Amino acid sequence: MKQKSFKGLLKVFVVFALTIALCGCAGDKEGSDSSSIIVGIPQDLEDSLDPHKVAAAGTKEVLFNIFEGLVKPSSNGEFLPAVAKSYEVSEDGLSYTFELRDGVKFHDGNAVTLEDVKYSIDRCADDGSGNCLVPAYANIKDTQIMDGGKFVINLVEPDTEFLAYMTTAIIPKNNATPDTTPIGTGPYKFVSRSPQENFIIEKFADYYDEEKAAHINTVTFKIIGNMDTIAVELESGAMDMVARIPTAQADQLSDKFDILEGTMNLVQALYINNSVAPFDDVRVRQALCYALDVEEIKSIVSDGKGEEIGSSMFPSFGKYYDETLKDVYNTNIDKAKELLAEAGYPDGFSFDITVPSNYTQHVDTAQVLVEQFKKINVKANIKLIEWDSWLSDVYSARNYTTTVVGVDASSLTASALLQRFKSDASNNFINFSSKEYDETFLKARSTTDDDEKTKLYKECQKILTNEAANVYIQDLPEFVALNKKFTGYEFYPMYIQDMSKIRLAD
Repeated sequence: MKQKSFKGLLKVFVVFALTIALCGCAGDKEGSDSSSIIVGIPQDLEDSLDPHKVAAAGTKEVLFNIFEGLVKPSSNGEFLPAVAKSYEVSEDGLSYTFELRDGVKFHDGNAVTLEDVKYSIDRCADDGSGNCLVPAYANIKDTQIMDGGKFVINLVEPDTEFLAYMTTAIIPKNNATPDTTPIGTGPYKFVSRSPQENFIIEKFADYYDEEKAAHINTVTFKIIGNMDTIAVELESGAMDMVARIPTAQADQLSDKFDILEGTMNLVQALYINNSVAPFDDVRVRQALCYALDVEEIKSIVSDGKGEEIGSSMFPSFGKYYDETLKDVYNTNIDKAKELLAEAGYPDGFSFDITVPSNYTQHVDTAQVLVEQFKKINVKANIKLIEWDSWLSDVYSARNYTTTVVGVDASSLTASALLQRFKSDASNNFINFSSKEYDETFLKARSTTDDDEKTKLYKECQKILTNEAANVYIQDLPEFVALNKKFTGYEFYPMYIQDMSKIRLAD
């Protein structure tokens, strides 16, 4: 077997774009003390606190502080040892052997065992009702506990991206209420959740790695009730940090705050329910793409910042990202009208754009889209809903026509962004269906030739673009407001808030 170290492995085609968010002590209007920070977040953690079931990126970025897998991502795209201290891969690429780290404890004080590891991985491969919680785990043949503190995962076929999925949270086998009582191994442990108010975590004193332990004792994630008052709350000391702060709010802040700039590492688009008329006609979807003016959206929504994209991949994925696709549908109003006429809509039509009201950038983008679509005689109506309603109605029930949101990568793999568009994917909330896409994606996943994998993933993107699966817009810019009394914020190639890096400034 080939022994491999974590350091430097699988550096995932990543560009730093994102900084991490932190804030101050809960409820202290005079400002936070040295042991606490308050972080403003735009949504409550309502879908689930179970790391294996959570769907919302906003929940995942908070739970990142509580849970760890056998490995964990670093801010530069490497995979670092976490619950496992080392691993081996068989020559044929079909077996991964992990050696459990000594001294790792759960937040309830119990030691992590191989039985907990096996339970966590097996649960994500089959949740008991036939659902595979991590799509890549459908490739797991079996798992085995071995002597010497080792755990083996055997695959059906080689997968060069498989290590990235070992970030899956290791949780206690005996936790009967993971949905409401999150217990992990991370640098922070769960304290409390007050619906629509806050989510509090505190430093885990028994964290196994003293060098990487948290600096700040208590972190309060405060639910922002009114996005228009962010600057006021920051200045008053009610919050210390806000990620993804709207530019208008950032401009109002004093020099007590640093404004850090990056990109969100997500795919913002007008996501379309491909199974609902008139969007079951590719010509209608293409017409909306030709009506799009991304530069105008960037100018109005984010002062011209952001990265235009043309498919379901963003620039941080380096070699897998196809920059040419953003020019497939350059603005062409005449072409858009021609396509609508061919599809039987010479006088246009009307439809709804459902948008989660707590995300200002998406609401602002939808408002610009409304005006742009008027140019092709299409009337778009904005329907604002609460985040929990978006999760249940749009994402889960697929009861919508179109929506403006951003989709992130659940792991540092290209397949994490592309697998959701397979016809049978449980998270294919746009109901996209293409035999060519399904076949191309499966070929990409199964090949061990990196050049071939890159080529096939790009083919997947081209299919999504040519079929106008969605109206692709941009990887949004991210502005992070951080009180200067704190430092250490880091950008990640994923949608993450790593609070363990935050510390008091000198």
